[in-house]
Amino acid sequence: MKFSLITVCRNAAPVIAGTLESVLHQTHADIEVIVIDGASTDGTVEIVRGFADRIRHFVSEPDKGIYDAMNKGLRAATGDIIGFVNAGDLLMTPQVIAQLDEAFQRTGAEAVYGDIIMVDAVDLEKVKRTWLSGPYDRSNFRKGWMPPHVATFIKRSVYDRFGHFRDDLRIAADYEILHRFLYKEHVSAAHIPLLLVRFRLGGMSNGSIRHILEANKEVRRSWILNGSRPPKLLVTRKLLSKVLQFLH
Repeated sequence: MKFSLITVCRNAAPVIAGTLESVLHQTHADIEVIVIDGASTDGTVEIVRGFADRIRHFVSEPDKGIYDAMNKGLRAATGDIIGFVNAGDLLMTPQVIAQLDEAFQRTGAEAVYGDIIMVDAVDLEKVKRTWLSGPYDRSNFRKGWMPPHVATFIKRSVYDRFGHFRDDLRIAADYEILHRFLYKEHVSAAHIPLLLVRFRLGGMSNGSIRHILEANKEVRRSWILNGSRPPKLLVTRKLLSKVLQFLH
């Protein structure tokens, strides 16, 4: 299977090289690398151009936010499977994509997800939280569960059938698209119990109390946008699941 790995970035000069190296060092033979940059001014563009011979598609231009950039990446992708490895994040080992390929072929699922560790933004060896996703059960969405978007890889045909990210959601469009695919549209999914991604903390959805509250409002709105009433205690259960990640 051919994998499209999409990296979106803006002013990510300190971290972009590490992210791209984690992608380019994969052992899987059929990977296309796509980089969507939001008109960086800090040297990011020059760093990315240093990898130009191994990147299939690179664009640097203004966008309307991270989800608009992700949609640009989706439109450029030609692979069977799509994953997002955003600036600052790292694939755990060079075997991650090969392991995912095996899981797709073994399970026949349209989406495969794994586990992640969340690390300090500066000290990548300092693990702050561990997100163990667990076996797939669609009903867990009603309990505030979701798989980690950065460790969820989805067939391109699913995006073709059910659409791309909603760029009218500022923080939780990743939750909305997973809810739409897996819960509303019953896309088949499988879990592999492997750490797939080293995720730097500090993104929009976990960067401040205000962002966390706004993200949870968008989580509730995601249910309404997809024609369902949000379950009672949805946000409480979602916050509790985050607290439990500190205990793994």
